[in-house]
Parts: sequence; C-alpha cells; structure tokens
Amino acid sequence: MTMASQHPTPRRAGLGAALPDFPWDSLAAAKQRATAHPDGIVDLSVGTPVDDTPEIGQQALRDAANRPGYPQTIGTADLRSAMVEYLTDRWQADGLTEAGVLPVLGTKEIVAWLPLMVGLGPDDVVLYPSTAYPTYAVGAQLARATGVAADTAEAIRTHRPGLVWLNSPSNPTGRVLSAEQLAELVGAAREVGALVASDECYGELGWEAEPVSVLDPRVSQGSHEQLLAVHSLSKRSNLAGYRAGFVAGDPALVTELTELRKHAGMMMPAPVQAAMAALLRDTDHVTVQRERYAARRALLRPALERAGFRIEHSEAGLYLWATRGEDCRASVDFLSGLGILVAPGDFYGSDSGQYVRVALTATDERIAAAAERLTS
Repeated sequence: MTMASQHPTPRRAGLGAALPDFPWDSLAAAKQRATAHPDGIVDLSVGTPVDDTPEIGQQALRDAANRPGYPQTIGTADLRSAMVEYLTDRWQADGLTEAGVLPVLGTKEIVAWLPLMVGLGPDDVVLYPSTAYPTYAVGAQLARATGVAADTAEAIRTHRPGLVWLNSPSNPTGRVLSAEQLAELVGAAREVGALVASDECYGELGWEAEPVSVLDPRVSQGSHEQLLAVHSLSKRSNLAGYRAGFVAGDPALVTELTELRKHAGMMMPAPVQAAMAALLRDTDHVTVQRERYAARRALLRPALERAGFRIEHSEAGLYLWATRGEDCRASVDFLSGLGILVAPGDFYGSDSGQYVRVALTATDERIAAAAERLTS
C-alpha cells in the first residue's frame, strides 16, 4: 500500500457548494436572442454604470498613483473626514465621528460577508426584505445562518434575528421607506437586540420620494448604537470599477469590523481612497448624473407603459419595476425578441414572479433605441 493511499486527500464541501447558481447565468438564451437583433442588444439587465467616471475622481486617482506602502484599513484621515462630512451634510447623520466610518471594497462585499463578520452562525437568523437583491440571502448562507425574507416589525419580533437588513431605496423595486417606517423597524430590532444594516446605495436617486438614512435622528432617535448605514459611490459617482463603498454608524461595530479586516487584509487601495474623498466632497457631478438618469427614465417609462407594462413603486433608484401580469420569463422573452434584455423578477424573491427589473444604465442612444422598439 502506498503512502498516498494510506492518507487520501480529505474532501470537504466548500461554502460555494451550498450556494445557488449565479442568477444572471440563466439569462444566456435571452441574451443570445437579444444580441441577434439587427440593431444590436439593449442590455438593461444589470445596474452597471456606463457614463464616464467624473474627471475630479480620475485626477485624484492619478495624483495618488505613487503609493508604494500598504494603505490603512480604516482609511486615510482625509477620507474619514470626507465620509463624515458627506453623511452629516447630506444625510443628517448628527453625532457621527471618524470612529464611526470605514471604507469597504464595494458594498456587495459587505452585504455578502457582514453576517459572518459580526459572528452570526447556524443558530442565528438574518432577516432581509421579501423582494430583495439576492446577496442578502447569500450572506446568510455564507454564515450558515437562517435567512428569512420579511418586511415588518412584527416579523422582527417573531424571528428575533441577529441582523436585520433594510434597503431603501429598494433594489429592485425602487420603493422608498419613510422616516416613520424606518423608525418602526429600527425600534423593533432594538427590542430584540438585533444589529440593523441599512443598504442606502441608491439614496442619491430619489425621483418621486425623498430617501432617508437610518442615521437620520428621526430614525435613529439620536443614537447610532447597533446601526450601520451602507453607502456606495458606484451609482452616485460612476465608480463601480473602483469598488468604493463605506459603512458608517455605531463606533463599536466599526471598530470590530476594522480589527477583523486588518487580519484579513481587506484594505481599500490608497489611490481609490483619494478618488473617493474627492468625489464625496463634490456635488456638481452628482447633479449631472441625476439629470442623465432622469432623462432616460422619462423616455423609457412611458415606452414600457405603451407596450403594456404597469410600473410599480420605482419612485427612486436606477430601475423600473414593471409587470404585464404574466410570468416574468414570458416578459423576458417578449423583450428579448425586441433586442432588450432585462432581469426577471424571480431573481429577487418568491413574490416577484410576474415582474421584470429594467435598468436605466445604458447610454442615451441605447435607451432611445429601446423606447423606439417598444412603441413601434
């Protein structure tokens, strides 16, 4: 008997083995059909920015390019100051200090890993919205916790989760929760001792309602204890390729996350930190980008309605939440026949099987092409 046969390599089921298939892989056939359109595909299935990164961010990145040393996990003093200024001035995060902010490598990373980072496991529950970005559920699975899709304060009291995810404005629906609704959910979470993480990445894109941060005193009741707001520059500043996000709130939680991330080597590159600080302090480019999306929305929404779709919620964010009262995959097929690719609602929860998510993230020319196809 050989040594190798005496000691066979152990086989272990990795974390990835238990995860669902990546949802967008199921759109391969629809994408192929849409791509075959004589005028080419209009891909409205993902929310990835297509407009230029603002020059102020590009220049800050170039100026900071010579950074041979390791960056700080907590972020530079300039970036921490910029995050506090932004959240205080724009989102009324009164009382926030530099001890309560932390840059992260894009907010999808924090959504996926936060349950594990805060020590949740098989005996814990992670609660997230019933119609939601799939990564909330993936994060629960990575921690081997139980994921529960629910939207009410009563559900929080019943399930007694360790972590409650809020998402306003919502991806995919564009729904905006009022300060009163957010305060009710935060109050219930505090009753059961749960951490609240509020995904606010679409906050700058309110159309028919004004988004509110969980750090607003009307929601927080003047205390950031057990609260984290999650923010991104991907949509606000066309910075998705830089992976520039941050969390803010309870200093004790931020310290815990910082120490863990030091050990794990989860550091934002220094040039990206410089670009992020510059863009957080500039509002002009945000206004310009909002106007671009508003114009695309004003063109695409009525075109979808003329094609028989009803738009629900969608009062904020980068998407139109649309239905024709049929199975979402039938709507995907119909639109792919017009050369338009969208995301089916079944990506986002069991209650969304008759909806599609239509992104505004295409060039003006492609949005105009989609509108023309929908109405001709």
